[in-house]
Amino acid sequence: MKPLLFCVLLLTACNREDKARSAAMTGGDPDRGKQAVVRYGCIACHNIPGVKGPRGMVGPPLEHIASRTLIAGKLQNTPQTMIRWLQNPQAMEPSNAMPNLGITPDDARDIAAYLYTLK
Repeated sequence: MKPLLFCVLLLTACNREDKARSAAMTGGDPDRGKQAVVRYGCIACHNIPGVKGPRGMVGPPLEHIASRTLIAGKLQNTPQTMIRWLQNPQAMEPSNAMPNLGITPDDARDIAAYLYTLK
């Protein structure tokens, strides 16, 4: 097998495993979450790997968000915290700049599932 083909197959398998793991952690669908990120306009403020559009600079870049210990510099980065954060960041940390976008519980699970693929 040619090295390039082997690398592509390996990356595809890893991507599937990451998606399955993040879906199990959050109860969401990473592919729908990627679409929801665009629909809710998250890319207007955040640079989000894998999502085309503006490269927002207001909020922090979300690359490696799955590997970070904290959300907003204060909250434990767990699936349940991430889901709650996405639905109402102001209730969790009133001094932060992220607005409440009216993200539904289902969309929050999907978005969290996508974000947890970003290691």
